[in-house]
Amino acid sequence: MPKTKILFILHLPPPIHGAAVMGRYIKESTTVNESFDATYINLTASLEIQKIGRGSIGKIWIVCKIVVQVLRKLLRKRYDLCYMTLSTSGIGFYKDVLIIAITKLFNVRMVYHFHNKGIGNNGKTILNQKLKKFVFTKAKSILLSERLYSDIQKYVPPKNVYYCPNGTPDSKGSIAINTNKSEDDRFRFLFLSNLMPEKGMMVLLEACHRLVQQGCVFECHFVGAWSGMDKNFFYTEIGRLGLTEIVFVHGPKYGIEKSRFFTSSNAFVFPTLNDVFGLVNIEAMQHGIPVIASSDGGIPDIIVDGETGFLVPRGDAQILSGKMKLLLNDPDRCRRMGLASRKRYEKYYTLEIFENRITDILTNIATCK
Repeated sequence: MPKTKILFILHLPPPIHGAAVMGRYIKESTTVNESFDATYINLTASLEIQKIGRGSIGKIWIVCKIVVQVLRKLLRKRYDLCYMTLSTSGIGFYKDVLIIAITKLFNVRMVYHFHNKGIGNNGKTILNQKLKKFVFTKAKSILLSERLYSDIQKYVPPKNVYYCPNGTPDSKGSIAINTNKSEDDRFRFLFLSNLMPEKGMMVLLEACHRLVQQGCVFECHFVGAWSGMDKNFFYTEIGRLGLTEIVFVHGPKYGIEKSRFFTSSNAFVFPTLNDVFGLVNIEAMQHGIPVIASSDGGIPDIIVDGETGFLVPRGDAQILSGKMKLLLNDPDRCRRMGLASRKRYEKYYTLEIFENRITDILTNIATCK
């Protein structure tokens, strides 16, 4: 029996962000490539994280090349499905609509995999309403969590929606080094993401300030590439709040260096102000440390509050500092939560589980005419 032919139009690194990382996992997946006759096109138009969402002559040229690639693939092969990581707002949405229009001319069924949100808020002009109706007509959608359905419910009936949480590769036996720390070692909190205001950096800084005022002894490490956050302003705030001996800022880290930051930390903190999933949350769980994160998007599906970490309201530095203090003052509880976090990762969020889920979903869509 011939394999289902799928044209994957997805984001690939660089730059490094959740959608691009998951796109790379799919492209490199043995499970996916053995199950389908797969063709891949990189949808990324911004080669630097700072340039995402901004227009330029260079981007126009890249988009033109993507459109030509899509046309060539469609002219050479008849595909059963087109899988696409659809942008939900801004210039990226209109770029994707153009590609979708071309693909639909060839009568290829569309499957959209969302790694962001904003369809419900993306312009309410007559033009945008018509474009979204066009995009979702006879199409299927994949969301990271049922909690995110409200974003697309105006355009997509429940029968056309599938759910597939992300996954990450498993480093066998990886557990937090905090189980081996001596009594004299400082408790280490870790924030790892692209350094942008939307990820709640200032909320975490304020929470650290509150802990220092209460006499707590700890360190907080910020790891990631600068994006949208004014570096000089952030450093000025560190000094103003008296955190120069507490807060340390590092650049982006990958591979073994990134893993070392996880394994040398006691707890991961991700007070994001706008997210759908937060791939870094399950990366922290994979390394066996508890996660304190905002109750935003699909994050409440990942973290079991009080068992594998804590959920906090967006933007509330007071509650965040309180949860951080609970772990800081109770190392045994912190270790238990870290072990529970690791077990939950193994049960739901390994890359193998993700690959099997996405393969089953695409197979189901392909066989349901």
